[in-house]
Amino acid sequence: MSGRWVAVLGLVLLASPLCGGSGRYFTEEDMEGIRQRIKSMFYHAYNSYLDNAFPYDELRPLTCDGQDTWGSFSLTLIDALDTLLVLGNNTEFQRVSSLLQDTVDFNMDVNASVFETNIRVVGGLLSAHLLSGRGGVEAEPGWPCAGPLLRMAADAAAKLLPAFQTSSGMPYGTVNLARGVSPSETPVTCTAGVGTFILEFAALSRLTGDPQFETAARHALLALWDTRSEIGLVGNHIDVQSRKWVAQDTGIGAGVDSYLEYLVKGSILLQDQGLLNMFLEYDRAIQNYTRFDDWYLWVQMHKGTVTMPIFQSLEAFWPGLQSLVGDLDGAIRTFQNYYSVWRQFGGLPEFYSITQGYTVDKREGYPLRPELIESAMYLFRATGDHVYLQFGLDAIESIEKIAKTPCGYASVKDLRDHKLDNRMESFFLAETIKYLYLLFDPAHFLHGAGEDWEVGGEDGGCVLGAGGYVFNTEAHPLDPAALHCCSRHARERRELRDILLSQSKPPPATHSQSETPEAAESQSESIALKPGERKAAPLLSCPVQPFSARLAVLGQVFTDNT
Repeated sequence: MSGRWVAVLGLVLLASPLCGGSGRYFTEEDMEGIRQRIKSMFYHAYNSYLDNAFPYDELRPLTCDGQDTWGSFSLTLIDALDTLLVLGNNTEFQRVSSLLQDTVDFNMDVNASVFETNIRVVGGLLSAHLLSGRGGVEAEPGWPCAGPLLRMAADAAAKLLPAFQTSSGMPYGTVNLARGVSPSETPVTCTAGVGTFILEFAALSRLTGDPQFETAARHALLALWDTRSEIGLVGNHIDVQSRKWVAQDTGIGAGVDSYLEYLVKGSILLQDQGLLNMFLEYDRAIQNYTRFDDWYLWVQMHKGTVTMPIFQSLEAFWPGLQSLVGDLDGAIRTFQNYYSVWRQFGGLPEFYSITQGYTVDKREGYPLRPELIESAMYLFRATGDHVYLQFGLDAIESIEKIAKTPCGYASVKDLRDHKLDNRMESFFLAETIKYLYLLFDPAHFLHGAGEDWEVGGEDGGCVLGAGGYVFNTEAHPLDPAALHCCSRHARERRELRDILLSQSKPPPATHSQSETPEAAESQSESIALKPGERKAAPLLSCPVQPFSARLAVLGQVFTDNT
């Protein structure tokens, strides 16, 4: 890094206002009042969508109508479903769960984003399925290993599998839900579009017992891992057939972000040391080549030279991810940098020039993204510092003042003059509102608070909802205990099947042909316990933490010494 960069960046950092502001302390009464305000924001947007846009994917808040954007799934309704339950509206959660089963059909001749369909549709349906017991939905026998929303999620994911049929195992970016991948489809896709499937696909496989989803996601992850550069970095767009990097700029933002996120969250959800090791190796390269004074620049993946000294709003998830792996000091410092940008504009512009301290041309918008709010939620959980609540209140007031319209909330086209765009992305209800609410509700069950656990599984022997929920990149929470429960049942069924099959095989030819029927009957009953034998103790019904790492997750994580 040249002296010029050091000098300019130093001036920007000294001029940037840090978070800390008034140092206000928020009482429980204060937080309850803010939660009610957040609920009002949600229902203003949600009811506007129902009244003006359903069954289209999204609301257009300036013209009070709707549009299809990602595949004609009534996307906002799927994305917002678990937010209804988070806010405590079980009645509407039940109604919409039933409505979606009756109205959504994935057998459509429509081109859909593989990435977006996975995180929003598959993730939203999985989360709603796992939370349906709390929402008062009558459970099928065997829940959470069975259920209508789970079958919908599996149907949607199955429509995405043809995209993974490439020479590398890395998926195409777009698939036709009825006809598969078009022969003219480009093989170039972004890094996040390859590496952001392990949460949803592994959850599907472990809940349903169908391994094809997790297998596809893992093959894609491993293929991507093998393409990293000599200095340990990946680019942001790759040809999934040739495995050659088309765009070699790299950072922690757009095109790369959720790949890194899923390595960490996948390691937690699946108790997978290998995924954590991948992230830690990337993180060493990221810290070495892209970090400067707790900003993260864009660099060339092979040389590590700076190509873009900019901050992208999508990078704001990073402090939250840092807190999950225990780098709390770094997370706090990086959050302060990002918060200073928010206070400058009342939101995070898509691109921000670190050297100039201002927005980048044609990247001045703010589509009501949730990433900095998400990081504030994690950091408040980890530190208890009310500065993160102050940021949350700042975010509420900014959104209400700048983006509210008579028909919902509009994306901000330009933060310099607060002009609006005629779009309300589904993630506003799925993520932005949800993370705001959870930030101000430290006693929420998704934080592992309380003891209102559930039981489930084929024999009712699994403890569910005990904490440790893992949020996908669209803020849809997944319960690791449910995955463990259904995996255990599937494993036990396979073991029983193997035993029964082994007992049904004809006796070896060396056996005496004069063997009595009584002896044969004795063999067929060998699955039963013999006198004096004891049945092996059942496996734990909650996940364990087999590797050592400081994981500041929401809720309880079971460790080896728990």
